[in-house]
Amino acid sequence: MRKVFKGIVALVVVVIALVACFGSFAEAAPAVTFKLGHIQSESDFWHLGSIKFKEELEARSNGAISLTIYPNSTLGADRDLAEGMQIGTVDFALIAGVLGNFEKTIGLLELPYLFDSQEEFNKIIHGPIGDEIAENVRKSAGIRILNWWDRGPREVTSNKPINGIADFKGLKIRLPEIPAMVVSWKAIGANPTPMAWNEVYTGLEQNVIEAQENPIPFIYGGRIHEVQKYLALTDHKYEYVTVAMSDTSWQSLSDEQRKIVAEAATAATIYENQLVIDKTNEILETMKKGGLQVTTPNKAEIAAVARTAHEEFAKTVDIELYNRIMKELGR
Repeated sequence: MRKVFKGIVALVVVVIALVACFGSFAEAAPAVTFKLGHIQSESDFWHLGSIKFKEELEARSNGAISLTIYPNSTLGADRDLAEGMQIGTVDFALIAGVLGNFEKTIGLLELPYLFDSQEEFNKIIHGPIGDEIAENVRKSAGIRILNWWDRGPREVTSNKPINGIADFKGLKIRLPEIPAMVVSWKAIGANPTPMAWNEVYTGLEQNVIEAQENPIPFIYGGRIHEVQKYLALTDHKYEYVTVAMSDTSWQSLSDEQRKIVAEAATAATIYENQLVIDKTNEILETMKKGGLQVTTPNKAEIAAVARTAHEEFAKTVDIELYNRIMKELGR
């Protein structure tokens, strides 16, 4: 009987030890696992910023929040990512102007030559108007803008040199699926062709399109300089990408977890914005050494024509908000 009792005691001790070990493992396992998607390659600043965001999330939460990053349109193109955030199948995405298809007011930021400098752009998006637009996106689309990353101005690459506005006439230029950009480029005289980013390299290689426009780091990350000979420094749009989060995912978090997410997004923003400052000119020089030829067309001439489309477009979105932006910029 005594042997049986000792055996039972030993078994109980083993069971308790196993339960304790399992409990420790469960506590160590991540409580929340998130997915972040973007359309760029692993060499792009977006991806490097995403890695920083992941590191900050996981460090600040002591591993209780984990993040898996899906680059190269693995979770879909921009619209797919936005729709995924709406239904909660994508937690985070790096996404920009396509949000205008879900909330019109953010589309005003997509008008080429709306801003003359990075400082003007920052004045709007980091002020009350930017906060208002972000809240509009949350209410209309169920997508929460956590922060805005700088990307630098958008420039044009092409198969022929662009020296002035006449060189844009009839040019078949790829654009994102953003109405504000389409109407402005039509006013300039080009032939806009909306196309998903993951199709652009092949489209240029096969001459389906003749040109595209993007910030310099994006051009380099997408290897566009391999299939285009010329780059025109048009500075036609001071560019951003949002660190966006599904509001469904946000609402599932505790106050402490939300604080961690917001702080991690801010840290990643500081990191990514500094990369743009430090590396953009270096990247341009690398592409020039590889044979890319750079031109400097008259920006004022192009801007004057592009701006003829602004007010009519703004009337279809929110003319009062557009006028407030103009007033804030002193125009």
